[in-house]
Amino acid sequence: MNQPFVKIDLHGLRRDEAREVIEKAIRSASPMTYHLQLIHGYHRGTSLRTMIHDWYRFDTRIKRIMPGDNPGITVLVLKELY
Repeated sequence: MNQPFVKIDLHGLRRDEAREVIEKAIRSASPMTYHLQLIHGYHRGTSLRTMIHDWYRFDTRIKRIMPGDNPGITVLVLKELY
């Protein structure tokens, strides 16, 4: 992943499957990757959004978590863009 802003679609995944996809993305992120935009949706519930916040809130690899452009997107900031 050599892109500064990476989009990951998590639609249709269970919590554990989504976490595996996110973990793989974090591990394979290049030094040029700033944000992981996690597209989880919200019409069918918020379990993925809740899992993302609960699991990565205190993760030292994540600088901060911020909302996306709509309630179905959460952004994990891996590196601050100054």
